[in-house]
Order: sequence, then C-alpha cells, then structure tokens
Amino acid sequence: MWLVSGAIKASDLNQTYIAVQAYDLLPDGVSSVVAGALPFLELALGVLLLVGLGTRIVAALSVVVLVAFIGAVAQSWARGLSIDCGCFGGGGQVAPGQTQYPQEIARDVGFLVLAVWLIVRPRSLLSLDGWFTQGRN
Repeated sequence: MWLVSGAIKASDLNQTYIAVQAYDLLPDGVSSVVAGALPFLELALGVLLLVGLGTRIVAALSVVVLVAFIGAVAQSWARGLSIDCGCFGGGGQVAPGQTQYPQEIARDVGFLVLAVWLIVRPRSLLSLDGWFTQGRN
C-alpha cells in the first residue's frame, strides 16, 4: 500500500500539493513541504516493511501516519468539504456527490489494524528482522 501510494504521489508532486492543499489545514508553505515529503516517506515505509527491517518501528510510524490520514479525512467530512482524499493520486476538490469519506476511512482503519498487527508480531522467516534475531528467542 505504501509503495503504490508513494509512487503515484511522487510521480506528480504538483497534484500531490493540490490534494494536500484541498484539506485546508496547513499554511501554503507547510502544505508544500508536506506534499514534497509525503510520497518519499510512504516509499520509505513501504520498502522497509517489504524487506522487514525495523518492522515494529516502521509499523508504529505507519500507525501515526494512518491516524493522521484518518483524522484529516474525518475533519474534511465534518467540515463539509467536497474533496477526494488523494490517497492514491489525484485529490483536490470534487463535486459534493463524489466524496467517499466512509470508504476512505474504513480502508485506512483496515490498514491501521494491519499496522498494529505488525507491531505485535513484527518478524517472519523472510524478514531481515527475522534473520538478525534467529536463535535469540
């Protein structure tokens, strides 16, 4: 999930800026920094989870990011904004009937549950964390 969303956002940083700006939460300068950094944070999280390095820490950081995403979408819904979340590219203003806030929040809650699972059970046989800790249980 992080690899796909990060790659799509990194491929069009201008659209990512439009998506971040649509939430109307941050000043322009901060929105620009967030839009520039977010795709690369997501890519880093995805790579680290894929190889299983620092899994518990990366999963905890994923929880923080997902809670922020859920909060941003929920506040947009509560404020009556009509935006696409931009979670997997796109984003920005949409017609009032085109919002999908419940689905976006439910999807992110599902990812949140998976991240919590990785905090509880961070190692597998194929993960680098697992290789580094073999024989230490």
